[in-house]
Amino acid sequence: MKLLVVDDDLDLADVVSFTLRRAGFETLLAYDGQTALDRWQSESPDLIILDVNLPKLDGTKVCQKIRQKSDTPIIMLTVRGDEDDIVRGLEIGADDYIVKPFSPRQLVARVEAVLRRAGSPQLASSPITVNDLTLDPMRHEVSTGGKIVAHLTPLETRLLETLMINQNQVLLSDTLIDYIWGPEGGDRAMLKQLVYRVRRKIEKDPSKPIFIQTVSGVGYTFKS
Repeated sequence: MKLLVVDDDLDLADVVSFTLRRAGFETLLAYDGQTALDRWQSESPDLIILDVNLPKLDGTKVCQKIRQKSDTPIIMLTVRGDEDDIVRGLEIGADDYIVKPFSPRQLVARVEAVLRRAGSPQLASSPITVNDLTLDPMRHEVSTGGKIVAHLTPLETRLLETLMINQNQVLLSDTLIDYIWGPEGGDRAMLKQLVYRVRRKIEKDPSKPIFIQTVSGVGYTFKS
């Protein structure tokens, strides 16, 4: 597996690269956003570890540009640990978000979890329709009556796909977290934010959801 490490802190980039090489990964380095895009295009890495604060082109713009063309897994690795920053990172398509400082063991575990998810087959190879709502998991699109109403990030697609396939069943929060992020990945706050974002895209009134409903203290269900 080939990983691209992007950080303008040369010492930290070397530490991250060394940690990943010890875990058996091949690593590439970039110290600014534009070089990161160039190396992504020329080297086609299997995963990108991306800092937010970068010269020339910041990490959020790098992530957005990559997401316009590819689902290459991206882990944001940054000192920005506020909830708004985490939500922003996930909204623009990051697969995971790690706040500095971090442990090498945690980093490797999160990388392996994201790669496992990226390598797993889609739950469904064809669109899923519940009542008038259709999800195309390959295109990350939601449509109603044949009209596209929302474009989803890979994480949003994974959540909605899981809920729709298990319609009318209550899925535990921890079960959803394990499936979407892996056991070393997300938490309930991240799941709550992910549900909130999907509701904003598919519900007429996100404050009174019809499709994705919360089962207090348990998890979520998709009502048909």
